[in-house]
Amino acid sequence: MSDKTASEEGPALGTASADQSRQTTPGHACQVFPAEDVFVSAGVNSGDGVAPPDEVETGDIYQLEPEAHPRRLLLTHAASGAEPLVAPGSAVGAAGDPVHLLARYTLMADDGDRVELLLLQVAGALWVLPLSPMSDRSEYTLLAVEASPRDVRLTEMMSLSFARGTRISLASGQMVAIETLTPGMKLLTRDHGPQELRHIGQASLRAVGAFAPVVIPAGTLGNSADLIVSQHHRMFLYQRRKLAEVPTSEVLVQARHLVDDETVFIREGGVTDWFSLIFDHHEIIYAEGIPVESLMVNDATISRLPPEYASELRRQFPGLAHVQHFGTEAGRQFLESVGGPAQWLPRPRNRNRKPR
Repeated sequence: MSDKTASEEGPALGTASADQSRQTTPGHACQVFPAEDVFVSAGVNSGDGVAPPDEVETGDIYQLEPEAHPRRLLLTHAASGAEPLVAPGSAVGAAGDPVHLLARYTLMADDGDRVELLLLQVAGALWVLPLSPMSDRSEYTLLAVEASPRDVRLTEMMSLSFARGTRISLASGQMVAIETLTPGMKLLTRDHGPQELRHIGQASLRAVGAFAPVVIPAGTLGNSADLIVSQHHRMFLYQRRKLAEVPTSEVLVQARHLVDDETVFIREGGVTDWFSLIFDHHEIIYAEGIPVESLMVNDATISRLPPEYASELRRQFPGLAHVQHFGTEAGRQFLESVGGPAQWLPRPRNRNRKPR
C-alpha cells in the first residue's frame, strides 16, 4: 500500500484586499477528494463515503482510499461575505458554480492525532477538504460533527498564522504588534536580512476545533511574551545535540505538535483575529523574538491558475516563487521517538500551567 497524504497547500493569497474584494478574483487553491474516497472501513455506515451530517455516525472509522488522487479546486470571491465560487481552470466544478460548506468533521487518527475535514458541495457533488494531511495507512475515528459552520468563510479557514497582538521584529530589530504592519514595511528575516512585506491576510474566526489557537507561554521557546499561533503554523527549532535520525540541524514543527496541556496548550472559546504575512519568498521571521515561518505561497499554485489570473498575481507580487524553507519536517510521532520537543528547546521550558 502506498503512503499518500492529502496536500497541505495553502491559499494563493489568503484574504483578499479591499480592492480585490470588489472584483471576482482568485482567493484560494486547495486539494479535495471525492467524498467516496474517504470511506467507512468499520462501523454503522461501513463502505459508505463521507456523507452529510444527518447521515454519519460518530465512532465510525474512516480510511483514505489507497488509489485516491486529490483534485485541484480553484475558488474566487464574487463579493465580500458571499459564498466562494469555482474559478476558471478548476479541476472541480465549472466556473461560477457556488461552493457550499456543508459540515466540519473532527476525526482522530490511530496515533492520536486529530484531523479536521470540511464537506463541500459543488454542482450537486460532495467533496472532502482535509485541513491536515491524511495517510492511506491510518484509520480515523469520527469524533464530532458540526453542521453548516456558516460563521466562517471557506477561503479564510487556511489563512491563519498569528493572533492579534503578536509582536513581529522589524528590520531595525524593533518589535511591533502585527496588526500595525502595512505592506512595504521591512521585516527582519533569518536568511535574507531585511525583506519587504508584500501582503497581510486577515480573518476573524471562532476559536473552536482546528481554529482554536495554540498558546506557547513566555519563555517556553525563548519567546519574550506569550506566542499565540494557529495549530498548523510551524516553529523553527534548532537541535541542541546532533541526532542520527535527523538529517538537518534545524527542525520545522507545527505548533500543535508541541501541545502537552501543561506548558503548551490549545485555547478554545471566543473569537480570534488572525493575521498572515506574505513576502516574495517563504521566510523565517521573528515573532516575540523567536524564529517562525511566514505564510508559504506555493508557486505551483500560482503557475496552474488561468493565465489571466496568474499574470495579475505576479504583477502584484513580482518575483513570487516560494520554496519551502529547508529543514526537517517533524511530526508528533517523530518528536516523541527522539525524546520529545525538548531536544530542540533553546532553554528549559517554564512550568506555567494551563488555566483551569
